[in-house]
Amino acid sequence: MSQLQSQALFDYPKYWAECYGTAPFLPMSRQEMDVLGWDSCDIIIVTGDAYVDHPSFGMAIIGRMLESQGFRVGIIAQPDWHSKDAFMQLGKPNLFFGVTAGNMDSMINRYTAERRMRHDDAYTPNDEGGKRPDRAVTAYTQRCKEAFKGVPVVIGGIEASLRRIAHYDYWSDKVRRSVLFDSKADLLIYGNAERPLVEIAHRIARGEDVKKITDVRGSAFLANQALPGWQGIDSRDIDRPGKIDPIHSPYEEITPSSCSDKDKLTNTDEAKDVTKTAQVVQIASPNDTLKTEGIISYTRNKTWAKKAKPWENTYINLPTFEQVKDNKVMYAHASRIFHQEVNPTSAKPLVQNHGSRLIWLNPPAKPLSQDEMDGVFGFAYQRVPHPSYGKAKIPAYDMIKTSINIMRGCFGGCTFCSITEHEGRIIQSRSHESIINEIEDIKAKVPGFTGVISDLGGPTANMYQLNCKSEKAEATCRKPSCVWPTICGHLDTDHTPTIELYRKARKVKGIKKVLIASGVRYDLAIQDPEYVKELASHHVGGYLKIAPEHTEEGPLNNMMKPGMGSYDKFKEMFDHYSKLAGKKQYLIPYFISAHPGTTDKDMVNLALWLKENNFKLDQVQNFYPSPLANATTLYHTELNSLRNVTSKNLAKADGTIAVPKGAIQRRLHKAILRYHDPLNWPEIRQALTKMGLSKLIGSTPSCLVPRETRSEQRNNDTNKRQGKNNAKGFKTSPGQNKKGQSRNGNKSKSSQKGLTRFSENQFKKGK
Repeated sequence: MSQLQSQALFDYPKYWAECYGTAPFLPMSRQEMDVLGWDSCDIIIVTGDAYVDHPSFGMAIIGRMLESQGFRVGIIAQPDWHSKDAFMQLGKPNLFFGVTAGNMDSMINRYTAERRMRHDDAYTPNDEGGKRPDRAVTAYTQRCKEAFKGVPVVIGGIEASLRRIAHYDYWSDKVRRSVLFDSKADLLIYGNAERPLVEIAHRIARGEDVKKITDVRGSAFLANQALPGWQGIDSRDIDRPGKIDPIHSPYEEITPSSCSDKDKLTNTDEAKDVTKTAQVVQIASPNDTLKTEGIISYTRNKTWAKKAKPWENTYINLPTFEQVKDNKVMYAHASRIFHQEVNPTSAKPLVQNHGSRLIWLNPPAKPLSQDEMDGVFGFAYQRVPHPSYGKAKIPAYDMIKTSINIMRGCFGGCTFCSITEHEGRIIQSRSHESIINEIEDIKAKVPGFTGVISDLGGPTANMYQLNCKSEKAEATCRKPSCVWPTICGHLDTDHTPTIELYRKARKVKGIKKVLIASGVRYDLAIQDPEYVKELASHHVGGYLKIAPEHTEEGPLNNMMKPGMGSYDKFKEMFDHYSKLAGKKQYLIPYFISAHPGTTDKDMVNLALWLKENNFKLDQVQNFYPSPLANATTLYHTELNSLRNVTSKNLAKADGTIAVPKGAIQRRLHKAILRYHDPLNWPEIRQALTKMGLSKLIGSTPSCLVPRETRSEQRNNDTNKRQGKNNAKGFKTSPGQNKKGQSRNGNKSKSSQKGLTRFSENQFKKGK
């Protein structure tokens, strides 16, 4: 990796254009450039969001960051992608285009969990939908290339981050290539990316060819072969998957100059097992390494010469795109390796072939220090939308205009969440002084400020300044979570810095209330009762949202979430301290329906818990498979990839998992959570009857839904005579034919293992 990696974020010599100073707003037109005295932009950022000069918007942070380095930065926000014209409005950038889809993946932004088109967009003026394309990074990059041939394009943001290698795409229901191949961008940077972006910008400004910038941490690029000086190891030597059908090996053309008969692969079971590297290897000594044309070197994991620091000059060969595309075991295996190699200190580069080319993914960038975080959030943000939007409302801005981001990263590792894949596990926190200064900035700049700070938080409200107590353990840890299945003994759970921050924020003159709206990690909170007391006494506006996500052990394990015992203890503490403060306050729990590993029985038990605790959910989130998330791997493969995908593990009862797929079952799970809605009763009754749980239909307190009334019966009979489809108008589920079979002709595992197994278990228990 480059020696520049250790350089502090603000220690680079400023680019010559620093003399132009700081722009009130980064320009979005040639007229604004003229006012600033610019003849051109050095860097132009293309974004799928409206430009809001606020540190909760990615384009503002990146733009102001580059501006602080001396570059002239322009913004093209939500351009018309149907032609190149909109991409030429600021002229040709001197250095490069930076392309991002915005604060959200464009497919998640544009479609619901049921794959229906959204008609609104919170990141667009007046909440107007349709202002960004599907797969915005690819569409924007292609137009930039068309507008100015030869100008480098660097892609980033969450869409590029989550699509940096081959990934399952929920909307097309297939494994797609890395976005680098589809977009043909020159470089990809992932994560929050200030550090790699600043280094790349200065190196391009010095005249370095973008194609030769291959050593920046937090970046990815395309190549024809592995980089010189690196040796490759096969991912299957690190985390061996189970025996699967033979597939093409990327090493099968590699043959050494000599090989003993003893070491040649023959037509044996071992030779047919592609979990072993399909390469003829001469094992003459523990330190032997093969050197072949096109591949610098290849060494078995067990023969590494440098065991003390095996990640130095060693990359990992992931299964190829062609392999993960066609084989779910290999996809699950590749996902495991990817999620293990996220530690900035010890992660190795990852290499994945796509046909004749490969993507090289460098290890994550070094996290920002506290001083660097203070610098990033301390720029002269105007904290309002660009004036060109006039009086138009931008809902995403209205929601966060008085909130403050106090930290980044999350070590929770929840499988359905993509924060770890994007921001990493290591918590990067700001200083108290920086946060208090931002409160003062809000008071001065936000129109109509009422004295209420809507949130002091981040990905999680109470991970501020919580980090590993052991430098050695943190440097080598490969665990996906610091708090699951139990809280790691190395983790600092002292909430004192957060408590002190809350107290300082409340004392700022003119501040009436400081609320906490980010999700509270309650299994951490109960480790420090003083924090719960502070929270309940001063920072809750009647209701506190938390996210247990489920009540049943199976789904919770597949989410990597704590059990309900932690929730119960937190609720007890919260109620106690609320009462001491003389306040009536309530917890509002959030739950996910149709998560991988969830059976119909699990959903019924959750609904019964909700009814027992008198919760009636107005909104329910159906599981949304976002790219690269662990839960998306569970959804796609139906394999338990949270542990080693070996033949032994796959043969176990929980080696494969039930996955609710298709509109019918996903809709049922969502309906069960809203058991109180009369519109859902016919669907729930039918499901309960199939499960052998008719006793839950009735008027007693133990029943989930009431019996069918005569009026409902008459309506149902009328619908049947008129040939109505099912309750929501779907004849079949997406991905299923009219006989309820999946596209490959087999009944889906969810239908085989969900209702059938549940009914059998109930009958065995005499229910």
